[in-house]
Amino acid sequence: MFASIRWRILIPFTVITMLSFIGLGIYLSEISFQTQLGSLETRLTENSQIISDILAVHLMEDPEKGDLSDQARRFASITGARVTIIDSAGVVLGESDLDAAEMENHLNRPEIQKASSNGVGSSQRYSETVKFDMLYVAVPISAAGELLGFSRLALPLEEIFESRNQLRQTIFFASLAAGGVAAALGFIITTLGTKPIRDLTQEAENMAELEQISSLPVHNGQEVRQLTRAFNTLVEKLQFQIHSLRNERSTLNAILHQMTDGVLITDENGNVILMNRASKKMFPPPEESSPKPSLAVVLRQHELIEIWRQCADTQEVQSTTIELPRSGMLINSIAIPLIVDLPGHVLMLFQDLTRIRKLETIRRDFISNISHELRTPLASLKALTETLQSGALEDPPTAQRFLYRIETEVDAMIHMVSELLELSRIESGQVPLKFKSVSPKKLLVEAKERLGAQAERKEITIVLDYQKKLPRILADKPRLGQVFVNLLHNAIKFTPEGGEVILSAHHETERILFTVKDTGVGIPASDLQRIFERFYKTDPARTDKGTGLGLAIARHLVEVHGGQIWAESTPGKGSSFFFSIPIQPTDP
Repeated sequence: MFASIRWRILIPFTVITMLSFIGLGIYLSEISFQTQLGSLETRLTENSQIISDILAVHLMEDPEKGDLSDQARRFASITGARVTIIDSAGVVLGESDLDAAEMENHLNRPEIQKASSNGVGSSQRYSETVKFDMLYVAVPISAAGELLGFSRLALPLEEIFESRNQLRQTIFFASLAAGGVAAALGFIITTLGTKPIRDLTQEAENMAELEQISSLPVHNGQEVRQLTRAFNTLVEKLQFQIHSLRNERSTLNAILHQMTDGVLITDENGNVILMNRASKKMFPPPEESSPKPSLAVVLRQHELIEIWRQCADTQEVQSTTIELPRSGMLINSIAIPLIVDLPGHVLMLFQDLTRIRKLETIRRDFISNISHELRTPLASLKALTETLQSGALEDPPTAQRFLYRIETEVDAMIHMVSELLELSRIESGQVPLKFKSVSPKKLLVEAKERLGAQAERKEITIVLDYQKKLPRILADKPRLGQVFVNLLHNAIKFTPEGGEVILSAHHETERILFTVKDTGVGIPASDLQRIFERFYKTDPARTDKGTGLGLAIARHLVEVHGGQIWAESTPGKGSSFFFSIPIQPTDP
């Protein structure tokens, strides 16, 4: 930077200007200090002379020379200075600020020595008595040619020193300001003089970095006019090419970033030169990585690296399907050699098959579960029908019993189909919900009334626990009541005789938390995460007569109300089912 002629002129000029101002400031501040000091010394001399004349009469009338501190303090209040009265032997007779009796002999003080020999004495020194710099002026006290003593006045020099320092500080900052102004003016002048060359340099750098370029105005001056015109001709040609390339690049980036499939391109050395948003989501790059990280650092999967290597070696398309261990995603990867467009480069495509696999698993589990649920009643129906056909019809009591069992099995199948249709309608949003203001307390009471008889048959106690003055909620009362019935029915069913079920509602922030707690058999920890799936039962043998759809329906109904549902349980100690519903918003 300092090799530039602009800086070689600007810096010395600024430094010289500042030094000149600083030197002038020091000189002026010293002159001002000496002037103030002389004026102060003159004032002290005049006041001291007046005090000497007054004291001469007093000392002539009082040869005993007693304590004169009162007179010293009176003179001090008039003059505003410290007053000391000293006899011809140097003994302090009176002092305005200190105890005269404790002060040492002052005969050897410089101002006393000068006053004794010259008539007036002054000195500037640090006072050990009062602990700061003082200006002392002493004048002899004499009468009829006899030296009776000395009157000495003193003032602190802190104010003068501070004034000098403030002046120097002011001049120093003024010097800085002047230097700044000089530097600014010099900078403007040199900048304007070198602007054409700098403009050409900047535009050349923009071209090298493929940034926006524009034509330069032709400046006066033979030195740069021809160079500017030649540069503008080059700019016009490059602008068209750059504009075309940017349009193509923007289109390609928009397509790549909107793709749901991952796209990755490597160069001939195996370094990643392009990754779209989807591929970064599948394979997050390290926080501290180079602009072109290696493929192994980015993918960290040996199966994917292997198909890339095979593709690079054979120049043929390679593919594989793997499951990522961290995210659990199922990825189908294809490696394609870019033989024509980018020789040595490889294009890798990643397709996320996780959702497809999940849907396939759900479909397979649904078919398996519904087949399992239908197999038992259908087998029972077939056996009952064959029994009737084999002659049981001739025995009316037996036939009546079998028909009752057939009706029971048909009702169970109808109930299961109804719940499936209900669940399907809820999931697809085809169930119209009528939201109204509902009291949480009323929901608890109605649920207890509906299943109270069932609980009494098993000698199970239903306890209501709710806060007073609970906020109301917006809900479809019949649907939310269905959630309570499903949860309470399960609690009664899995609680032994003599147990207890607690229905509670409590206000938490902006929601109502409902709880159905029982003292039943509990749920294993491995089943807690799946109990809200359709057809899922904690009993592997499926001995329970339920369909396994009640909790799935409850979950969907709570979610359409904007709430959440979950469960906690300890095997052998009971279970607790929780669900939250937002409270009714208040009118502004």
